[in-house]
Amino acid sequence: MANVTGTTGTQLAPTGTTGATFSNPSDNLGENDFLKLMMDQLKNQDPLNPSDPTQYMSELASFSSLEQQTQIASSTASTATQQASSSALGLLGHTVSYKTSDGVTQTGTVSKVDFTQNGPSLTIGTDTGISLGSILEAS
Repeated sequence: MANVTGTTGTQLAPTGTTGATFSNPSDNLGENDFLKLMMDQLKNQDPLNPSDPTQYMSELASFSSLEQQTQIASSTASTATQQASSSALGLLGHTVSYKTSDGVTQTGTVSKVDFTQNGPSLTIGTDTGISLGSILEAS
C-alpha cells in the first residue's frame, strides 16, 4: 500500500514505497483520489502474493454507491429548499393562523417573505421571523 498524505499532511495509509499525494480541498477522498490510490496499490503489490481483484471491484462499487447516495441527498435537500421557498411565496397576501414563539395562536396576512440561511421567514402583520413550521392554517 502507498504512503498517502492528505492536504493537512496527515498520513492516511501507512507503509509502502511511493509517496503519492492527494490534494482534495475538502480533505475527503474523491473518486479520482480513490482510483489513484487503488492503482498505486496495484502497482506496488507483491507479485508472488497478488491481491484479489474482486476485492478492488467490490471497493469501487461501494465507493460509487456512496457517491450516488451523497448526490441524491444533496439533490433532495436542494429540492426541499426550493419547495419551502415556493410554499412561502405562495402564502404572500393570504391570511394565515400561526403560533408565536410564546405558543400563542395569532391570525394575520402574510406581507413579506425573507430568505435566510434557516429557510424562508415570513412577516405577518407586525410579527417578523415567522417560520413555515409555525403556520397552522392558510386561507
